[in-house]
Amino acid sequence: MAHTASRTELRTQGRKVYTAAFGTRQGQRHPLVATAMVLPLAALLVVVFGGWDAVVTQASSVGVMLGR
Repeated sequence: MAHTASRTELRTQGRKVYTAAFGTRQGQRHPLVATAMVLPLAALLVVVFGGWDAVVTQASSVGVMLGR
């Protein structure tokens, strides 16, 4: 436990070096941009794997379990 602070400091320095080298910051993406990036992939997976039927089946099973 005594070495926790030094490890945290090293990680922080590593992030600063990464940001300086590549000029990007992680975790700064707007939620709408993230949604726009994910939706096409989600739609593709639904079509390829027949996910809509699986979602409906799971939702109805959960509904029955909850007594609705």
